[in-house]
Order: sequence, then structure tokens, then C-alpha cells
Amino acid sequence: MPDTVPMLERDLQDQVLDLARLLRWRVAHFRAARTAHGWRTPVSADGAGFPDLVLVRSRRLIAAELKRDAKAKLTPAQQAWLADLRGAGIEVYVWTGDDDLDDIAAVLR
Repeated sequence: MPDTVPMLERDLQDQVLDLARLLRWRVAHFRAARTAHGWRTPVSADGAGFPDLVLVRSRRLIAAELKRDAKAKLTPAQQAWLADLRGAGIEVYVWTGDDDLDDIAAVLR
């Protein structure tokens, strides 16, 4: 039996974005850029750890953090953002490459 190649976070993100667009969600994602000091996402204030995707449709708002696989850990900044958003009544998810896209689609339907 061949070894399976783990999904990259970028691949998961592309699949979730395609699915969200198909289901007519508006989605925001802030891309990192390569600098002389490595990959950086330009943010200010308390932006470090902000979720990968913010999705909105009708009266629903979702914040989703994406991880390559279920073993990947959230940073303390990511944990804090997700906890605060959840406390504010926002739907919060951590989706991984190990998740079934059918399950993610069920959330977005």
C-alpha cells in the first residue's frame, strides 16, 4: 500500500476557498509575502494569530483556522483570537487536511 502524501495547508485553503465560493460565501484571507526576513503577513495592532479565513453569508460569520493536519498545534495567539471570537458569538472552526471536505461543506451549507 503506497504512503499517502500529506495535504499542504495551502491545498486545504484552496479547496475551502473553492467550496466557499461555490456556496456563495464572501471570504477574506490575508496572504503572507516573502521578505528578506522570511514569510511575513503585514498586520498591525493585534493581528498576529488572526484566523486564516473569515467567511460571511447572510447572517452568519465564520472564522476558520487552517492546519495541515490534526497534529498541528495552534499558537497561543491563534488560541486567543479563536477564544475571543467564539466569546463574541462568532462561529469558530479549526479545519485540518485530515478533515473530510464533506464535513466542511456541511458547515458551509
